[in-house]
Amino acid sequence: MADHLTVAAKAALKAGEMLKAHFGAVANVERKADRSLVTNLDKEAERIVIDMLQAAFPAYGIIGEEGGKSAYTGGYTWVIDPLDGTHNYIRGIPVYGVSIGLMQGKEFVAGVIYMPTEDHLYTAEKGGGSWKNGKKIHVSHCSLLEQCSLSYDSDLRTGPDKKINCLKELASQVFNIRMSGSSVRNLTFCAEGKVDAVIEFDDRIWDFAAGVTIIREAGGKITGHQGSPLDGSCGCYVATNGHLHNAIAAMLGKDQ
Repeated sequence: MADHLTVAAKAALKAGEMLKAHFGAVANVERKADRSLVTNLDKEAERIVIDMLQAAFPAYGIIGEEGGKSAYTGGYTWVIDPLDGTHNYIRGIPVYGVSIGLMQGKEFVAGVIYMPTEDHLYTAEKGGGSWKNGKKIHVSHCSLLEQCSLSYDSDLRTGPDKKINCLKELASQVFNIRMSGSSVRNLTFCAEGKVDAVIEFDDRIWDFAAGVTIIREAGGKITGHQGSPLDGSCGCYVATNGHLHNAIAAMLGKDQ
């Protein structure tokens, strides 16, 4: 059987190359029911990824953000975000990526994220470590909140009161807070130690499915806000280098 990471990486690279080639030239933008935006290129990238994955693993299930699905007949499911950071992409902000996660039942077992602008390919499989362009990566060693750099949910439009109250609490405790508009950018930065923690409130499974394994295999931790096990039904999560996890989860628990 074809290797999961090899096939997923090729699919992510092909979709990412197409997105990069069309960056700054979006032909069509549609508004979804939740007011988020989708482009013709999101859909084209998803089709590229699905076609390659289905050719190699025809029995696997597929969940795609833009509606791509296949019949689930086995224990594995691919979870695809063909263009994470769509709103950045539309506005010409070069912070976006392709995300392909693999689940076995309810367990996250592999992930591939490709950031086209930087040509950075992140890969991880359970038990195999986390890698960036073939070099092993690891989360940071920061253990003090006052030194913590944190990536925070950028969608303050939804549930603003809760998110802003939480943001105020965090801002008084950590060193700095960043908002990138891309979950895969946040998670990969955490996995390679460029930020120490990530907090999201409203992500969907395709936003983080790949990042879960990449974070864990880099030595980090990712759970629900109060430390509960993360599954595909919960988009409220905290990812950290592990050292800061309990302290941040405790702070988040105050605002639930």
